[in-house]
Amino acid sequence: MVMTLALLLCGALLAPAATGLAGEDTVPPTARRPKIGLALSGGGARGAAHIGVLKVLEEQKIPIDFIAGTSMGAIVGGLYASGMSPADLEEMIEHIDWAAAFADEIPRRDKSFRRKRDDDLYLVKNKPGLSRAGLRFPPGLLDGQRIDLLLRRSALPVVRIRDFDELPIPFRAVATDLATGDVVVKGDGDLALAIRASMSIPVVFAPREIDGRLLADGGVSSNLPIEVVRRMGAEIVIAVDISTPLRGRDELRSVLAITDQLTTIMTRRNTDAQIASLETTDVFIRPELGDITTASFNRAAEAIPSGVAAAERVRDRLATLAVSAEDYKSYEAKRSAHRSPPVIDAVNIINHSRIGDGVIAARLNVEPGAPLDVDRLEKDIDQIFGLELFESVYYDVAVESGRAVLTVTVRERSWGPNYLQSGAAIFEDFEGPNFNLAVAYTRTAIDRLNGEWRTGIQIGQEPGVFTEFHQPLDRKLRTFVHAKASLAERADNVFDSAGYKVSEFGVRQYGIQLAAGRELGTWGEIRAGVLREAGVIKTQVGPPDSPARDFDTAEGFLQLHVDELDNAHFPRSGGAARIRLSASLVDLGSDTDCEQGFFEGSFAASVGRWTGLLGGSIGVTRDGDSPYQSLFRLGGFTRLSGLERHELSGQHAAILSFLLYRRIVDFSVLSLYAGLSAEYGNAFEERNSMRFDGGIAAGSLFLGADTIIGPLYLAYGRAEGDRENFYLFLGKRP
Repeated sequence: MVMTLALLLCGALLAPAATGLAGEDTVPPTARRPKIGLALSGGGARGAAHIGVLKVLEEQKIPIDFIAGTSMGAIVGGLYASGMSPADLEEMIEHIDWAAAFADEIPRRDKSFRRKRDDDLYLVKNKPGLSRAGLRFPPGLLDGQRIDLLLRRSALPVVRIRDFDELPIPFRAVATDLATGDVVVKGDGDLALAIRASMSIPVVFAPREIDGRLLADGGVSSNLPIEVVRRMGAEIVIAVDISTPLRGRDELRSVLAITDQLTTIMTRRNTDAQIASLETTDVFIRPELGDITTASFNRAAEAIPSGVAAAERVRDRLATLAVSAEDYKSYEAKRSAHRSPPVIDAVNIINHSRIGDGVIAARLNVEPGAPLDVDRLEKDIDQIFGLELFESVYYDVAVESGRAVLTVTVRERSWGPNYLQSGAAIFEDFEGPNFNLAVAYTRTAIDRLNGEWRTGIQIGQEPGVFTEFHQPLDRKLRTFVHAKASLAERADNVFDSAGYKVSEFGVRQYGIQLAAGRELGTWGEIRAGVLREAGVIKTQVGPPDSPARDFDTAEGFLQLHVDELDNAHFPRSGGAARIRLSASLVDLGSDTDCEQGFFEGSFAASVGRWTGLLGGSIGVTRDGDSPYQSLFRLGGFTRLSGLERHELSGQHAAILSFLLYRRIVDFSVLSLYAGLSAEYGNAFEERNSMRFDGGIAAGSLFLGADTIIGPLYLAYGRAEGDRENFYLFLGKRP
């Protein structure tokens, strides 16, 4: 009996072990392997090193079960979790135009024609808002519109997935609640928006609002989310830290360096705390990135080999986490499953602005029932953003009642819709300076069709004041009416045939212009209207007994204007042209009957850093004699360089010019150019005198800079007759 009980007890004790041994070959190895989590830190451009680490993990056949990332770690981790390969990520990093990505300026060709005409002014483009509370500024130096579209395009294959646990690899994006400082871990919703919130570096990028919380860069609160990935279920953590190390004391010699150090200290402390939580079974990787900084995005691709090298240094430790080739193949197939672009069933607009929904809808070209055309949609969004009314314009695709719905969300600028701009224009011929200072107040979105009212005042060499009203009449904002009233003064130098100044006229004029027209897409405009002006011309320098002359102008005009230049001041491609026909009529109140025609145009093409710009203009008085205030004028930089500004005048004028310039330096706030020009033209009193052999040859050498306050030129010009001059310009080239 005792022997029987003993045998039964031994059998009971051995049974579990025997069962486990018997099942050894039937249980898949992956069922018993520890769950592996990947924690990727933030660090700006240095974060491209994460891609190098991923390349080694795939090479060693190490499956990842969970990913959590902060900032740049959220970008790399989130897109990898969505199914992109390290090769895809590397190609993306190498081909991104980082200068364009980190600028909210959309391509100029996609701006509305109305906004292109702002380039005709010399007002600073960046304009603060103005309200009863005072000046208002954007919440960040950049809104990140271009980054939003880039992330949206990359995450589009998984756009219907709202639970991040359902991604090929479960993922979490880490951000910071700006109101409380709390860590916010996003595990559902819009993947691209969650990633964008995680990388919203305070001051640099505007924060993003999600579920009523204003979210900014996760590096402020949890830069290396080891704890997050462990809570997801990771038993072993691979942590990759690419955050910036603290500067040494000798490096803290400037305000910028100290400010950067304070930010790094805040990030470094929470990073070090997370690193301290690692266990002996975890793997820690820290790439050596040298002088690649968080802002060195033009060198981001250089960080990838550093990530490879860092992972190779722990290759033996990583090897213990590898699975068989067959198991990894199954894992990889699931992770990289192909997903086609979604077929859109309906379009929804969420409009947080004063502009009517129809204005937004009129710029969207989405065909229901067809796969989403991302290129077309991004161009449409660029044109909506190009109205310069919105802080952000982004899209999302979600499944509602079994239908794929494209939602386009627009948010009005938080610092608008009323703006204050200022600017300065300087013309210096080194014989006497001319300068103008201006300020303008603009009210946009006056009504649902974006009526706009602008008033400006100018002091200096050419004082004046103007007010204008522009009212679109249809949802596409194409048909419009325009009214403008102005009062201005200027001083005109009068020269003899040898180029000597013999007198100076003071011209004061005031008038009103009424016009109606139609924008031809973003590339052109046609308008017709009437202009009524009056004024007086006085001799300020010259014979003291010269009487003042009053004048009246009453004309009708028709104008076609085309503008496809990629840059108004230093174009590299595209063209522009303007044709204006006008008729002054005594019957309308003009001093004389006079018909004039004017054409000007330019075309730019580039090879590498070199650009050629061919331009010219011709003005003709067809019938009658144009009064003094309507004469055509030439002279000055690139308009017969070497002569004085507006030295030549006549009933007719023509000029042909060619500029060749090279971009020699690129700074973050300006580009520097060096170039030369060749010009040929003249002004004539008689039409039959307009012969090719009657022109004056001229040319110039110049340095130019495209700055945030406008184009800047320093030039030397020379013309026939040993005429020469030096020029310094700040503002639009005349």
